[in-house]
Amino acid sequence: MKNYVLLPIAGFLSIAPLHVALAEDGLQGFSQERLGRIAPVMKQEIAKGTMPGAVTLIARNGQIVHFEAHGSLDAAKTKPMAKDAVFRAFSMTKPFTSVAAMALVEQGKMSLRDPISNWMPELKQMNVLAEQTDERGRTTRVAVPAKRQITVQDLLRHTSGFTYAGSAPFPELKEAYEKAEIESRNVDLPPEELIKRLASIPLAYEPGTRWEYGVSTDVLGVLVERVSGKRLDQFLDEILFKPLKMKDTSFQASAEQMPRLADALDTDPQKADAWKWVRVEADPGKRYRLGGAAAVTTAEDYFRFAQMMLNKGELDGVRVLSRETVEYMMSDHIAGLQGSPAPTTGPGYGFGLGFGVRLQEGVAWVPGSTGDSMWAGAGGTSFTIDPREKIVGVFMAAAPTPRLHTRFLFKNLLYGALVD
Repeated sequence: MKNYVLLPIAGFLSIAPLHVALAEDGLQGFSQERLGRIAPVMKQEIAKGTMPGAVTLIARNGQIVHFEAHGSLDAAKTKPMAKDAVFRAFSMTKPFTSVAAMALVEQGKMSLRDPISNWMPELKQMNVLAEQTDERGRTTRVAVPAKRQITVQDLLRHTSGFTYAGSAPFPELKEAYEKAEIESRNVDLPPEELIKRLASIPLAYEPGTRWEYGVSTDVLGVLVERVSGKRLDQFLDEILFKPLKMKDTSFQASAEQMPRLADALDTDPQKADAWKWVRVEADPGKRYRLGGAAAVTTAEDYFRFAQMMLNKGELDGVRVLSRETVEYMMSDHIAGLQGSPAPTTGPGYGFGLGFGVRLQEGVAWVPGSTGDSMWAGAGGTSFTIDPREKIVGVFMAAAPTPRLHTRFLFKNLLYGALVD
């Protein structure tokens, strides 16, 4: 039986079905009909072979208005995707490690202007590649002493001069990183060995002059360990995961989580190398904790983290960071410097301390707000935090190769459903 509500119309009372009158209640300015577009689009992408499945979550004003699982959990498409599916976070680990570092800053144990050599003397006297022209006009790159030391801020904002092998700007750096196994892709490199080997390789650029994506957050994770005296995963459990009740977030998939671990299609050309790199199924043992890549998490757990950041450092009565610290982290820290996070964010974004930060309404490839923050993982996951609209969006998929397509597709669907 339908309930009815009386609606005033031109001085008269009109009887309308209550379920119609209240259909948009609880949706926080989102349209139910437009949110309903998400599932068919996901179904279409799954049918096209973009991914086996996905989990999508949208919240506004702290209230979840959309939370759905789509498609399959496994590559063979024999298990339905579930809302509590566990995903390899890849670079969505970086904001966790950045928060851990800022917690130590708030505790007075380090500051952003500190040289990291205070705790990592191995990295005190770094060399940097510089172009040199001989008398015949031939230009070569040589290693020269860096003009200043790497600071804590440099690690947080990716201006340290460290890089990744796959995106190294110079072939000699790519070769050096691969030979030294800097990213621990094929061997279990201990944290002390990571720092020792990095010390012997020139930086790509002078510290503080250019945004260059790379192992900065992995080094930051080792720094957090040396300053806190605890393993990175244990420290994050203590200050972040357990206080926020992120029960499925860790640096190793547990035996209980393994049946819920989402897999990519076997036909995805990037799957084998990516999955081998993070190795979340295995005990990390002596390997450094990959503060930039190795967490596992769920859509709901990541929502809780992102909502804490949207709330200026607090969730459900638990304060992780101060309001000022969160606002500082989600402000642009690379203004006037070379380089850009556009390969991950698309155009129109700067970078804060662990987050890409939108600089203006236009220019970007998708709608959003000035000041919205985002990042994404190489395995196919992404998130957005929009402080102006009070929105959190989380997209989880195990699909490395089409990740740019899926992250922007989800943002278009999210903002396309916002009507008020």
